[in-house]
Amino acid sequence: MNIKGIQTKIFEKNNSLFEFLKENLENLDLENSVVAITSKIISIAENRTVKKNSIDKKELIKKEADFFLEKESYREGHTITIKNNILIPSAGIDESNSKDGDYILYPKDPMNSAFEIWSFLKNFFKVKNLGIIITDSHTTPLRSGVIGIGIAWCGFQAVYSYIGKPDIFSRELKCTKLNVLDALSVCAVFEMGEADEKIPIVQIKDFSKVLFSNSKPTENEISE
Repeated sequence: MNIKGIQTKIFEKNNSLFEFLKENLENLDLENSVVAITSKIISIAENRTVKKNSIDKKELIKKEADFFLEKESYREGHTITIKNNILIPSAGIDESNSKDGDYILYPKDPMNSAFEIWSFLKNFFKVKNLGIIITDSHTTPLRSGVIGIGIAWCGFQAVYSYIGKPDIFSRELKCTKLNVLDALSVCAVFEMGEADEKIPIVQIKDFSKVLFSNSKPTENEISE
């Protein structure tokens, strides 16, 4: 698998997301590839930021989360929440790499944002097979450190089913599925980094088990 991080200038609030993507992807062959984009720049493009001194963070978390635990039971300063069917601390609200120190929220409708980006890039660059992932950093209970997770996608099947396929001893698999979305997101976020790398876009190519699709996906494809 080939993973290429794309270092860019800092994405500013008034920048056009589509122009930013065009500028940074124009020299790449996008056919049969998946482009991962950090959710931060999409949120900034959608003006999904909140001034830090305008609201208490706990209240903002409660407002943004679909469900939350009242007690800060994960780590100091973090609240366990569910946002868009994802178990994630603090409803995905972030403060790092925010120019003015604002809270950065999740995109308003990540699946629709992924679809719009996919439609634009596919048409502009005239490619047949293209996948899009919107990524975020994610923590795993009882494990130290962050990994990547896909909060939205378009252009490929998020889950690869092994059901009905034989194992190495020819026994038929009954329930095994591969989470393609998050497997690719882990690779992308690892390349993006967490500090001053300035790599908000990653291109992934030469993979197996990625089945491209031209239908608009739904969250039900990967949620249980």
